[in-house]
Amino acid sequence: MSFPALVWLGVPPVMANATATLTALPGYLSSAWAFRRDVSAEGALGLRWMFGLAVFGGLAGALLLMVTPDEVFVGVVPWLLLTATLLFAAGPRLLPLLAGGSGISPRFSILVLTAVSIYGGYFNGGLGIMLLAAFSLIGFTHLHSMNGLKNALSAILSSVSALTYATAGLIAWDHALVLAIATAAGGFLGGHYSRRIRNMAALRAAIVVVGAAMTVAFFAR
Repeated sequence: MSFPALVWLGVPPVMANATATLTALPGYLSSAWAFRRDVSAEGALGLRWMFGLAVFGGLAGALLLMVTPDEVFVGVVPWLLLTATLLFAAGPRLLPLLAGGSGISPRFSILVLTAVSIYGGYFNGGLGIMLLAAFSLIGFTHLHSMNGLKNALSAILSSVSALTYATAGLIAWDHALVLAIATAAGGFLGGHYSRRIRNMAALRAAIVVVGAAMTVAFFAR
């Protein structure tokens, strides 16, 4: 949500995305700390593989963004958000079809996480929903575990992409400090209180509603 806020304040879209990526880092780190006891791997890949794919994807996505014109980027954003929201909503139904009788393969899991990590390096908005969708597709079932790992991977790939953006001079530093403080506080409080939620169906529905609202807002713009 920080990305649309920056755009509506007049920051050029590519710079707004780069700045939002940097200022989301404190939120990712504080929320990952709040979920530290819940971070675990499910499915075919271990945590080391997932962390490595996050580093690669963060760098690749950042380099791709740096060569994307603002007008092209604005046109792509709502479609990226729509894809993320639909994948997360359909995840529980798609999982049995993908798993078949032999489970999700490591190759498929690598492909999915690499694609989502590149997405995160390219466009930070909706990254959380996209990662949750990816986890659903590769065999994760527990949302608290998914939330903890989502924040850890977001912190890793965003650190790589933000460093790349800063080196390229794409950060709007006058807006960055305020957003960084806000996301650190929001990430910790959100992570702390969301762990108390026991109704997983309601939590999943709330995530879909947020994603749908952001998608509609960008299409309307």
